[in-house]
Amino acid sequence: MRTLIVWMLGGLMLAGCGGDARETLVIYSPHGKEMLSQYEEAFERLHPEVNVQWIDMGGQDAYDRIRTERQNPQASLWWGGDGPMFDRAAREGLLEPYVPSWAEAVPDDAHHPAHFWYATYLTPEVIMFNSRTLAPEEAPKDWDDLLDPKWDDRIIVRYPLASSTMRTIWGAMIMRQPTVEEGYAWLARLDANTKTYAADPTQLYLKIAREEGDLTLWNMPDTYIQAEINGYPFDYVIPASGTPVLNDAIALVKNGPNLERAKQFYEFVTSDSALVEQARTYYRIPVRTDLDPARLPAWITRVTITPMPVDWERLATEGPAWMQYWDEHIKGRGEAWLREHGYAE
Repeated sequence: MRTLIVWMLGGLMLAGCGGDARETLVIYSPHGKEMLSQYEEAFERLHPEVNVQWIDMGGQDAYDRIRTERQNPQASLWWGGDGPMFDRAAREGLLEPYVPSWAEAVPDDAHHPAHFWYATYLTPEVIMFNSRTLAPEEAPKDWDDLLDPKWDDRIIVRYPLASSTMRTIWGAMIMRQPTVEEGYAWLARLDANTKTYAADPTQLYLKIAREEGDLTLWNMPDTYIQAEINGYPFDYVIPASGTPVLNDAIALVKNGPNLERAKQFYEFVTSDSALVEQARTYYRIPVRTDLDPARLPAWITRVTITPMPVDWERLATEGPAWMQYWDEHIKGRGEAWLREHGYAE
């Protein structure tokens, strides 16, 4: 009997080691488990022979991982991140050119000239706040309002270096000022009001929802998603002076495994019906100009967004150095930096 039990257990272990016999398609994306799970399941229903494996990570983390794996790529598709980051990846030979079926329906500035990436959504950045602790009329109305001493210890910030959203906001805040040093001074004043830096979006949402802080700088679609789908007490303000609106892109990874399947998934999640569903359910603003406006949610046409002028090429080339300087000299030391550089009042 004992021999039989050992034999049966060994057989079960061998069966477990056999793993999934389906084709594997690995995707790096910051689009969140709700949206990624939906499209994983929908694609696998159409293609049961494929096992979609997504890794939810910030846009910067996705770029860093693809760069690290360039000699042995693990992912085939990078779905989500700002245009300048995708430009950088293209310059470094990390992306595979691809012309999607809807390529003619996007503006010239919404794709790489050599087709290494295409924008899928427009993502406005906003000031997000806890609607349980702050009434809309009490929330900051513009970026500079965040520097008011009344917000001291009431701001939670997603750690910027791993996030394309935060890198865009940080870079835009620097370029709003006459000089880079004055941009650093603005970020130092914000740091002085910041209670803590959250390691990832989940921690950011939890800290704001638990009232550890009242507000943050984030993007509009994720604010909607967390409020409407997960029931968090979140609302937002579109800064009055204007806000960065980034091209949220998609691209194939150069020499990634199973690229033909990746192209199928690429087309699947950027089809007419998928983009309409993403607008309705996940509050994404499609870049494509050929979608019937009647199929899109009313909020897209109602919301008023003033785009902030952003030198995206400058952000792509100088942004990494700005971020490194902020991380090494300003993060957690804003007040001291202001004193050392003569900005303290």
